Amino acid sequence: MSSTLIERPAGATATAPVAARRRTRVFALPEARWAAAALGLFLTALPLQLGGAPGWSWVALYALGYAAGGWEPAWAGLQALRKRTLDVDLLMIVAALGAAAVGQVMDGALLIVIFATSGALEALATARTADSVRGLLDLAPATATLLHPDGREEAVPVGRLAVGDTVLVRPGERIGADGRVLAGASEVDQATITGEPLPAAKRAGDEVFAGTLNGTGALRIAVERDAADSVIARIVALVEEAAGTKAPTQLFIEKVEQRYSLGMVAATLAVFAVPPAFGAAFTDSLLRAMTFMIVASPCAVVLATMPPLLSAIANAGRHGVLVKSAVVMERLGQVDAVALDKTGTLTEGTPRLVAVHPLPGSGLTADELLALAAAAEHPSEHPLARAVVEAARERGLPLALAEGFASTPGTGVRARIAGRAVTVGRAGSEGPAAELAESGHTAVLVTVDGSPAGVLGLADRHRPDAAATVAALAGLTGTPPVMVTGDNARAARRLAAELGITDVRAALLPEGKVAAVREQEQAGRRVLMVGDGVNDAPALAAAHVGVALGRAGSDLALETADAVIVRDELTTVPAVIALSRRARALVVQNLVIAATFITALVVWDLTTSLPLPLGVLGHEGSTVLVGLNGLRLLRESAWTRALRGA
Repeated sequence: MSSTLIERPAGATATAPVAARRRTRVFALPEARWAAAALGLFLTALPLQLGGAPGWSWVALYALGYAAGGWEPAWAGLQALRKRTLDVDLLMIVAALGAAAVGQVMDGALLIVIFATSGALEALATARTADSVRGLLDLAPATATLLHPDGREEAVPVGRLAVGDTVLVRPGERIGADGRVLAGASEVDQATITGEPLPAAKRAGDEVFAGTLNGTGALRIAVERDAADSVIARIVALVEEAAGTKAPTQLFIEKVEQRYSLGMVAATLAVFAVPPAFGAAFTDSLLRAMTFMIVASPCAVVLATMPPLLSAIANAGRHGVLVKSAVVMERLGQVDAVALDKTGTLTEGTPRLVAVHPLPGSGLTADELLALAAAAEHPSEHPLARAVVEAARERGLPLALAEGFASTPGTGVRARIAGRAVTVGRAGSEGPAAELAESGHTAVLVTVDGSPAGVLGLADRHRPDAAATVAALAGLTGTPPVMVTGDNARAARRLAAELGITDVRAALLPEGKVAAVREQEQAGRRVLMVGDGVNDAPALAAAHVGVALGRAGSDLALETADAVIVRDELTTVPAVIALSRRARALVVQNLVIAATFITALVVWDLTTSLPLPLGVLGHEGSTVLVGLNGLRLLRESAWTRALRGA
């Protein structure tokens, strides 16, 4: 074992280096500023209207709200018209203006506020994801030390490195390019690429990746890939590609929106133009058309969908689950397959001592062996060393002062403890060490005065709620989750056996995790991916829904994911799926209610003569009814039922 001395930003863990923070402020976006202005004007005008203030005061405020929240979608709709495309946003602007034309100014203003706010949220989510993707590139250093054939060193931008160049990476530096070690030995923290919790020993012939962190040894590396083709660059490309791909459901909805928009425009024009051709009064036709515009407007349909989903989002947020949009909440209820990362997701992400085996003839008890090993490891900062020291402290063992401490990268440490020469390093492949290795543990050999004295077993422990979560997800989806991990196969299989997972995909790079997700989606499954690291981000983006753990998750994973488990409570994953399914059931109920009201009012208006007050009353009544029905998911009992249902 060796001491890993790594410079990292404050708040970054030793196993999870993070990119520089790039974060778009909410009100830096024009969409957010216009939506906030529209909402403020609406909330100012509404009390004036309800309080009986002069009409000119609140009408003027509503008019400003129309302009603030409606000019962008109106302009976008007009631009779409130039391309012979009609979208629902423009239809909503027309409906709002139609409502104002027949005196329902508040209804139109509310419609404007709803659409302006949803557009701002969409713009913010897009900007934040773009920020995090760009920030990932900061993981790779700006410069590298190029070694010329004559031995001369030169600091050059990493973009100038070419395949075949040789670079020098000193202790504590980030590696500037994907390549292979030519000379030197060290341990490299490559959690950003593979997700493995422990630094990997690197010697001549081993592969290394750009953006990973070198330990205490110096490495000479032959560049094997251009900067644009590095693993880090490919992660960025995978995230952007997956985030830009439209799901089949989204494409279907866009087609329906286009047809509905065209149908509404055609129907409104027909209601306005046809009766005068047969002798009807122009004023009566205009009033009938405006009434038709009001009763056929999709306000109730909009509220049929949003309140259940937004209520579910609010309820989940109170219990530590941040769902980023109503679309995500709806998709959560559609998942029928789950892929789980291992390190930091199913496990705690840090190694723990799980076994102490004194060897026959050593004359040491388990506590004595552990005390010697911990005393020797105490000066080291290696994760395994910290685990050994922590275990000794938990048992209350006194630690003697280490003298003559020395560390060799990839080999271990040595020191004199109470006059005895103690070394702690990686074990061989026989006896207790072989048994530990076979079961997926990391085996560490302790020698005292040159003789093997015992073996320590270390492993990354699974979270206390991992087994219950796996069982609940299997019950909800009808099939056990799949484990996708960059860790070694033996450790992955050991953990999977403990948790009841039968499908294990181990030793995967980020593109391997994406392939595992897409393999299931190509089989017709809607996949929920749960992860926490930068290396999980492409799979989170590629999945039907991506969920990140928030407490130790990387910035890129948190921004790329559709939902974030803020408190790292795994049991909330199946709970939020169950809550989403209930929300989707309420959406169906509300759509039936809204469609029934709209159909009845439209038929009434077209076949006889629907009085405008009754049309507005029916329209607003259906809107209020579906809204109240959706708000049922705000109750605490809704989350309790979701936990039980999971």
